[in-house]
Amino acid sequence: MRHQLPHELGECYSERFSLEDDLMVVRSRYRPTRNLIEETVSPHNRHMLVITYGIQGDSGYKGADGSAVVFRAGHTTITSFQSSLGERCYEAGATVSQLRLLIGEHTLCKYLGEQRTRQLLGNGNVRQLGFAKTSATSICHATALTRYLNQGASDTLELHIHTLSLLSEQLKLLSPPSTSENLQFAAADIEKLERVREIMIEQMDQPLTIPYLCAAVGLNEFKLKEGLHHRFNSTPHRMLHELRMRKAYTLLESGCQVAQAAYQVGYKFPNNFSAAFTRFFGKPPKSVFGKRR
Repeated sequence: MRHQLPHELGECYSERFSLEDDLMVVRSRYRPTRNLIEETVSPHNRHMLVITYGIQGDSGYKGADGSAVVFRAGHTTITSFQSSLGERCYEAGATVSQLRLLIGEHTLCKYLGEQRTRQLLGNGNVRQLGFAKTSATSICHATALTRYLNQGASDTLELHIHTLSLLSEQLKLLSPPSTSENLQFAAADIEKLERVREIMIEQMDQPLTIPYLCAAVGLNEFKLKEGLHHRFNSTPHRMLHELRMRKAYTLLESGCQVAQAAYQVGYKFPNNFSAAFTRFFGKPPKSVFGKRR
């Protein structure tokens, strides 16, 4: 859904993409011809957590309740609200480009639990929960997400991967993992760990990350790593690598070309795949190619 101001005010628009009922991505770009104060009223009427990535330029928000939030290029701002009435302020001739994740209460509860979700969302007034320089990891995911949105947002799997990876990184900062030595794994946790392995098998051609896997199944990073060790005696990276190598071996045996096998198991460059395959099996992929033909 696209919202655009009258053309005489300049290039000022925002686009909203719904990935789930409780998870949205908003991309905005403003370059007003004069100083612009845009009145805003939240259309959600429900508790929301908003993660804003400043891509270019600076802007500000002034709430009717006296709250104030600054959005700056190269920085990540985290806010929460239920209803917001205020003004967004933009300077004439300055380009402001931002990427926002909007996360509802139901999704937050799934990942953080009800108690921590209530703490973060508060009483519904606008609250600034975080402001920090955007990490290199977030920059990569935000850049990739923007690229897919520019292409028409047709690859929903890629959109989900990068969105959930961004979300997971910030939720990890907002809700540090438990350090309990007696970490317990309920039946529901075991199901989530099994699902992690299934995702690795189903999506091994994608750039899978630990933050994405955590967000996809609803486990924090600490519990994911400990759980994989508990359940499979492995680590996320080792498990994914082993699954990729064994799948590649099967593909090569069936007659798949080395480059094709590399792409199907998540390698962009066949040379890197060949090196990894040789280290894993002790022989190059060409020695396996076509054995069953």
